[in-house]
Parts: sequence; C-alpha cells; structure tokens
Amino acid sequence: MRIPRAKIQSYAKFVSSSHSLVSQAQQSHLFSTFFLVATCKQLAMDPRELKQGIAELYDESSGVWEDIWGVHMHHGFYSPDDQVSGSGSDHRAAQIRMIEEALRFAGISDTGSTRELKQGIAELYDQSSAVWEDIWGDHMHHGFYDPDEVAPGSGPDHRAAQSRMIQEALSFAGVSEDPEKAPKTVVDVGCGIGGSSRYIARKYGAKCQGITLSPFQAQRANALAATEGLADKVSFQVADALEQPFPDGQFDLVWSMESGEHMPDKRKFVGELARVAAPGATIVIVTWCHRVLGPSEKSLQPWEIKHLKKICDAYYLPDWCSTADYVNLLESLSLQDIKTADWSQYVAPFWPAVIRSALTWKGLISLLRSGMKTIRGALVMPLMIEGYKKGLIKFAIITCRKPE
Repeated sequence: MRIPRAKIQSYAKFVSSSHSLVSQAQQSHLFSTFFLVATCKQLAMDPRELKQGIAELYDESSGVWEDIWGVHMHHGFYSPDDQVSGSGSDHRAAQIRMIEEALRFAGISDTGSTRELKQGIAELYDQSSAVWEDIWGDHMHHGFYDPDEVAPGSGPDHRAAQSRMIQEALSFAGVSEDPEKAPKTVVDVGCGIGGSSRYIARKYGAKCQGITLSPFQAQRANALAATEGLADKVSFQVADALEQPFPDGQFDLVWSMESGEHMPDKRKFVGELARVAAPGATIVIVTWCHRVLGPSEKSLQPWEIKHLKKICDAYYLPDWCSTADYVNLLESLSLQDIKTADWSQYVAPFWPAVIRSALTWKGLISLLRSGMKTIRGALVMPLMIEGYKKGLIKFAIITCRKPE
C-alpha cells in the first residue's frame, strides 16, 4: 500500500527543479495526481474504482482551485524566466494563454469570435470615420484639456486639444526634440486617418507607417498625406496590430494612440509593439483601462462588469484590463523605464463635447446617414462619462523603452 520513498524523492526532485515552469499550487496538484496514479497502480484498482476516485478528487478540490486560481484547471503558459506571482491575474492570463497557444499550434489561431471582432472594428470605422472627420477633424482620439475646462462642441479649440494630446504624450515619454536624437522611423498602430503620423512626421521629419483594420481609414489617410505634401513621409495600410507586417527592430518610436482597447490579446499586442521596436526605441501606449483592482479583489464588481460590457458591445471592444496589467506585461518582456499616468482629469471635457456635437442638426443628420454601428456608439457616450465619474474608466498613458 505504501509508495516507495525513493520514488517519492525522485518525483519531488523533478517537480522542484521545474519551479520556473509551474507554480507552487501547480506543484501540489502534480503531487496529488502522482499519488493518486501511484496508489491506483499498487492496488491494481478496478476501472470503476479509478473513475470514482477521480470524481471524488475533483469533487473535493475544484472549489478550492477555483477560489484561488479561477476557472481554468490546467497549467499556464509562460515565457522563459517569467516571474510568476503566487496567484491572481498573471497566472490566470497564463492559463488563457495556454489555450490560445494550443489553438495557434493546431493552426486555429484566429477563432470565430476574434474574426467577428476584427470585422466589427473595421466596419465601425469604415462607417464612422467620415462623420468624425467632418465634425472633429483628422485626430480620432481624446483631446487634452486643462482641468475643469469646458470644451466646445467642435471647432478649432477641440482640435487644438487633440493635437495637444499628441504633444503631451511625446513629452511624457521623453521623446527628444534634438534632431540628432529624434525618432527617424515611426509605426502608428491603429492609425485612424493618420492624424498622429502626419503630426509626428512634420515635427521630427520622421518616416511614419500606419496600420489600421479599416480600408476606408487607410485610403483616407493616404489621400490626406498626398494633399498635405507628406506622401513621401507617411504611408498607411490595412494590417492587424497583432500580426504586424514589419520586420523585427524596425522603428525608433512605436506609437499606439487609443487602439489598445480594441486588442483581444493584450499580451500579443504588447509583444508585437516590442518586436518591431528597435533597440533603444520608445514605446507609447495611450489607451482606455479599467481601474486597478484592490489587494483583496479578484475581479471588478458585477455592476462594473455590466457597465463595461455595454460599452464593449457598442465599440467592439474585448475585455478591458488595468494599467497594472499593462505594466506586468511590459515587465515580462524586460522593457525598461516603464512609466504610467492617469490622465482621466485631462480628458474629462471630451465626451460631453462629443455629445453636444452629436446633438446639433449637422451631427444628427451625419449620424443617421452613417449607419447603425455609429448610432450605437453615440448612444453609449453617456456611459463613458458615467464610467469616468465613478472612477471605473481610466484614461491611461504607459510608456517604456526597449533595451539597447
């Protein structure tokens, strides 16, 4: 009935030596499995007894596992040398990654839900971009305002705030204005109709390449570049941010202005940003996040999840993450000089201004002509305001540098 001590010691040595691949809880799970299998072999257990034993094991252990580790009862997939915490979102993300890596290995890398999400994003911006440009100009992102400033519904003040957002992000990231140190090559990930790329190209004389899922946006961005005499500096194409069509280490500045919220795989998104960055390059991510969870929290509150889901459904967003989640991903890639800030107070006037512009005669006519996806997006704008006011939604900037 007893398991030989030598076998136990041999197995224990094997599991302990695998600490970089499995967590302590997973080691305990492996030990449990080992003892069950070994005992079954020694007892020559009847198949029915074996099935009963397996059922009882998981009847007893599943509640404990879910309470500590979540709903995935299997190993996580980690990058070599990952520093894995004892529990929490890092481990759960690794378990989800295990599923994704298995699907990818089997040649099922683009699931139906992911394809549907990408198609929805492309169609949303195909329909809405012309309306946005007509009312707001060529920057399809928040403006940066002084606290308590009341932004007009549209017009030059708002467009100046959008340009200021780009400049504030560049300054926060420490992008040099010295011609010798300024970026020479830039990728604009989720480029919209190219507003950021054209701004950066003018400011630094850099070559910029933008990618978007929307064929309309890519075509319009190239047309605007030609009109403004920048066709030799900037170019745009339809491409997936999770599978960028660029070689490793190509860009001095990797720029993502409000596109991260659309990414269904944040780990792969950040990994692609780091891959195309040249040694020493700066990476800038400006994105929507949810609040950082408290030490005792395992997830957002039910009302918060419900609130974000309504926004996700309208804007074709996958699950949200926090600024802390982004930092963990960047650290796992050994990126340096990681900085973050919550700029929610500086964008507070934005959504009220968008709503005011939508309620003008011009805005209403444009919405009706643009299609249901744009109208659905307009209807959830008050939820964005409420999310900011309640501290659920955070407008975050995250910057870092790729090691030399």
